[in-house]
Amino acid sequence: MVLGRDPLRIADAYFRGDIDFEGDFFAALCLRHHLQSIRLSFFDRLGALASALRLPKTESSNEGLSSRSTPTQGRAVKAHSKSENSAAISFHYDVSNEFYRLWLDEERVYSCAYFTSANDSLDKAQRNKLEHICRKLRLRPGERLLDIGCGWGALVCWAAQHHGVQAHGITLSRQQFDYAQKRIQAQGLQDLVTVELRDYRDVPGHGVFDKVSSIGMFEHVGLANLPAYLATVARVLRPGGLFLNHGITHDEEGWKKTVSTEFINRYVFPDGELDCISNIQLGMERAGFEIHDVEGLRPHYALTLRRWVQRLEFNRDAAVREVGEATYRVWRLYMAACALDFESGSTGVYQILASKPNAGEWPMPLARGGIYDSSDIYGACHAGAV
Repeated sequence: MVLGRDPLRIADAYFRGDIDFEGDFFAALCLRHHLQSIRLSFFDRLGALASALRLPKTESSNEGLSSRSTPTQGRAVKAHSKSENSAAISFHYDVSNEFYRLWLDEERVYSCAYFTSANDSLDKAQRNKLEHICRKLRLRPGERLLDIGCGWGALVCWAAQHHGVQAHGITLSRQQFDYAQKRIQAQGLQDLVTVELRDYRDVPGHGVFDKVSSIGMFEHVGLANLPAYLATVARVLRPGGLFLNHGITHDEEGWKKTVSTEFINRYVFPDGELDCISNIQLGMERAGFEIHDVEGLRPHYALTLRRWVQRLEFNRDAAVREVGEATYRVWRLYMAACALDFESGSTGVYQILASKPNAGEWPMPLARGGIYDSSDIYGACHAGAV
């Protein structure tokens, strides 16, 4: 660790089992910015080097590590081409459906939950989020919904089952696609829900969908490709249709190379890039959308991530059997560090609701009561209520 030049050598050593943490894992991670700020004198550096050279060269002391003890690194993404994005999505999401089941909620939603109380269970909070999205989109029976980056099919199935829409989801993950297909069959939604393996750039048609959702997907697009992404949504959405974009943002502009961004792109999301919320809104307006509502959910994601880490740690043995110790450690570190970033305010998450203009039409109610009315949290739109 002393001799290496890689700023991520401590994380890499943790993944390999060369070092470990005792006590509060989150408290240990809070030291990461302090460690980056340390400046040693020449003599301190010399002393550390001498001490390192005197240490015996040994194998990893963690006997529990399997042969899968070297953390997998994603292939670098430069142009966010279709092939690069497909490989990046496969790297992250095709780890194992069983692995994700161990720590996600019953609906298998891998994005920020929506808590009406900090005491809500993860299952309840994720159901809240699915319904919250459906209400914002004002889904009505018979409408056509496109979900870009549909994951394991939670939203398309929920929207069809509870709101009677014709829902179509697209994903680049083979394992997500296979699971969503089985889920649709198991829930008897074949007449209402379809999913396919497709890049968002290849969705055909003009004005063929009444509503479009994109939940936790646009972070994969690449900042240079955001205009093409938004133009695609505008093309497939009918005039007057609603578009809800739910995604993570940064507290500064652009995706600069730092220790944190290098970690994310190397071990977690090879194609991940974030920007500040104002730039995202500006891009949507430049693409011709009219923005109706912007809701910040930063504390909700902090709660979500802490619950994911808790569930992952509780199921550690099963997770290690499924994906190996190194991958378990990557996910544990990544999600715990993200929770701290959301809590500190350096990372945010927003839902932006917009529409494709249609001769001045206003597709929203005058007040927001139908979205936030908790007395009927899962049914206000089911009968086509306005």
